[in-house]
Amino acid sequence: MILIIEDDPDIQEMLAFALAPEGWKLLMAKSGEEGLSLLKSAAADCIILDIMLPGMDGFKALKKIRGDPHLKGVPVILATAKGEEPDIVAGLELGADDYVVKPYSLKVLIARIRAALRRIEEAGESQPDALTVIQQGILKLDLTRHEVFEGDRRLELSVTEFALLRHFLSHPEMVFSRNQLIAAVHGMDYPVTDRSVDVQILALRKKLGVSGNLIETIRGVGYRFKGNR
Repeated sequence: MILIIEDDPDIQEMLAFALAPEGWKLLMAKSGEEGLSLLKSAAADCIILDIMLPGMDGFKALKKIRGDPHLKGVPVILATAKGEEPDIVAGLELGADDYVVKPYSLKVLIARIRAALRRIEEAGESQPDALTVIQQGILKLDLTRHEVFEGDRRLELSVTEFALLRHFLSHPEMVFSRNQLIAAVHGMDYPVTDRSVDVQILALRKKLGVSGNLIETIRGVGYRFKGNR
């Protein structure tokens, strides 16, 4: 089920028309308060969230969603007219998995929803012979529980941040271009800019705290995770 929290009835109608062919069940809310109320009784697979909402704005709603242990793993895509870099950084740091700016391409939004749902499905797959815990130094990532710890401190990561860290921890010392990171996390031909990757890396570094400096910027190339040496 896709929950759309959007107060503009025209945009609600447009999204309902565009997403219907995908076969997804849709639920609409006109405010952050209404969306949070619906989430108490309906299990969402993905949330499309506007920022400029009446009453509780999207940032506050996102903070509450990420603070709820039952909802922290649900992908949230911010879809808003607020396209300035500080707004994008704020949204990603609060735990949004993606950020699209109005007016956006419906095809791009659908591709991002598909990618978010695919990441959740892949994270939930259980393979008995597969490695379920990845550890580098004090960083430990548990794939089956979808949890990350820095020592004894549990980190609250978005689905995208979790996927990025998983890729880095699985390939220590390897240098990846931004396009390679996009392909590893979202799949090939995913519509996202290099700047969006940089913002996601920035948000991940901040959440990692003292371990954030383990993600090195390789100027002119991309990023590398410094593993145990």
